[in-house]
Amino acid sequence: MIRWGILSTAKIAREHLVPAIQAANNGNIQAVASRSQDSADAFAKHFGIPTAYGSYDALLASDEVDAVYIPLPTSQHVDWTIKALEAGKHVLCEKPISLHAKEIDRVIAARDKSGLVATEAFMVTYHPQWQKVRDLLAEGAIGTLRHIQGVFSYYNVDPTNMRNQLDLGGGGLPDIGVYPTVTARFATGKEPVRARASIVRDPDFGTDIYANCQYDFGSFDMTFYCSTQLAQRQSMVFHGDEGFIEITAPFNAQLYEAVDVVLHNRGHSNVEKWAFRGVNQYQMEVEAIGNRLAGKDVTLFSLESSRANQAAIDALYAADLSDGWAAV
Repeated sequence: MIRWGILSTAKIAREHLVPAIQAANNGNIQAVASRSQDSADAFAKHFGIPTAYGSYDALLASDEVDAVYIPLPTSQHVDWTIKALEAGKHVLCEKPISLHAKEIDRVIAARDKSGLVATEAFMVTYHPQWQKVRDLLAEGAIGTLRHIQGVFSYYNVDPTNMRNQLDLGGGGLPDIGVYPTVTARFATGKEPVRARASIVRDPDFGTDIYANCQYDFGSFDMTFYCSTQLAQRQSMVFHGDEGFIEITAPFNAQLYEAVDVVLHNRGHSNVEKWAFRGVNQYQMEVEAIGNRLAGKDVTLFSLESSRANQAAIDALYAADLSDGWAAV
């Protein structure tokens, strides 16, 4: 059983990762830390966590914790991931692990020096629906892939929310634009070579609230938009000359409509559907890490893939400033 510690009492920890770790068959939560002892105590009491610390450093110093989950604001991810590795803890860091691809090199160096596991929390890559999409594409179920289309949006104008605070790493691309990007890369095994984007920023927050994006993958294109101030929607479509694949709940698989992968042939005369019910992708992520730490042959989302994903996001920002294509 992997003994987990949680750095922060953030909402995503409360709603997703703590329940996932507690449901996992190979992990438990030993400790939680907050900047406030009272906050840590209340969180620990609510979830039945044995130990609460009033500082993150105190948790990292504990010899009762094997691995930590880091749901801190994005701007703090790199530094605390490195601190955790230096303290001898394996790390699951919330996405995005960094706001700039080159900063992930520091994390890779710290991982290699420590010999520990460090991985970014792209839970979608552990969900069987994305394994199914990858398999369908590999076996040529839609013929030659020509285009991927994606969308991820929600509405949030709360000025106290970190997603609307630029200095904490807020914005639509860091928060949700990473998902169409990573799932396209994961499903196809390909990397974009250039990008372009048109980005709108909130006049008060300064964060990007709408981004209309395009990637050139060489043999196929991808377009997607993401927004923090549009009605909630998410979808991914992979379109080929022999058919297309729709993913109805590609990112928030437990929360958003039916979780289906639907394959249409060219003339819509045949439709195949694979339904995924009751799958907790956060739990699958946690169990995969536990299995890896137990010595099993399990593939985790690598920091190298994290760097490639962030490089694509960096290129979107650069393209917006140049009003043209930017190399990834």
